[in-house]
Amino acid sequence: MELKPALQIAAARLTAERVPSPQMNAELLLRFILNCDRAYLFAHPERQLSAEEESRYEAALAERARGVPAQYITGHQEFWGMDLIVTPAVLIPRPETEHLIETVLQLRDSGFGRGSPGARLRIAEVGTGSGCIALALAKEFPAAEIHATDISAAALEIARANAARHQLEKRVQFHQADLLGNLAPPFDLIVSNPPYVGDSEEDQVQLEVRKFEPRSAVFAGTRGTEVIARLIPQAHQALKPGGWLVFEISGTIADEVSRLLSGWDDTGVIADLQSIPRVVRARKRTA
Repeated sequence: MELKPALQIAAARLTAERVPSPQMNAELLLRFILNCDRAYLFAHPERQLSAEEESRYEAALAERARGVPAQYITGHQEFWGMDLIVTPAVLIPRPETEHLIETVLQLRDSGFGRGSPGARLRIAEVGTGSGCIALALAKEFPAAEIHATDISAAALEIARANAARHQLEKRVQFHQADLLGNLAPPFDLIVSNPPYVGDSEEDQVQLEVRKFEPRSAVFAGTRGTEVIARLIPQAHQALKPGGWLVFEISGTIADEVSRLLSGWDDTGVIADLQSIPRVVRARKRTA
């Protein structure tokens, strides 16, 4: 079969299966099978698929039709300009999580991280998953000492593979731990994309997220703030006076999170491009 009709049939099939963005998914999976870019697909509509390529494409479409995220099928997702390996052991990095990195960079622009000469910035990321946040920060803060934790040994394998893939394995130290675990304080910055969905909100979460992404990385407990409520006091203990805590939230827990941050300075909530509260920042008091 030629590329053009193969794409048309695939898009129609995914449409019938109610897969979001069927044309995009059909193209993405075919590009994965052929290891080519989008321009190639449209420049060579008459290119014949081999029997093996047709078989692999069919298998990929079948997986996507039953709800498996495309990122788990291809094994890749982009974050902060990096191509990252992803498997069902880790949460798929989302574009909205890049707001975490942007918030940290805004803090840097306002003077954070310009400590005394010779002082080395110490950063901790909690719940690293694929390693996307820690690796993005390693790119942006080339002189920083960065530690990243995750409770999942399988997730840490992926994070380490991504660090090696981008030649950042010497820049980030990975630790298997619950939240901050036994990391040696103090830190200048602690960042996290913790689980923050409440069990009562489960029906509002996309089916493919509920079925295929690691539940422990999505759901925090009954209210959705259980993990954050543990993280905040641990971070307060581990941060230097004047250090920053930056983490991702959802709009449904923004008010409760603000209450949990009573006693912190310069607290703020940053909305994403859809005007949904997405990132919280807070500074440990200096006195």
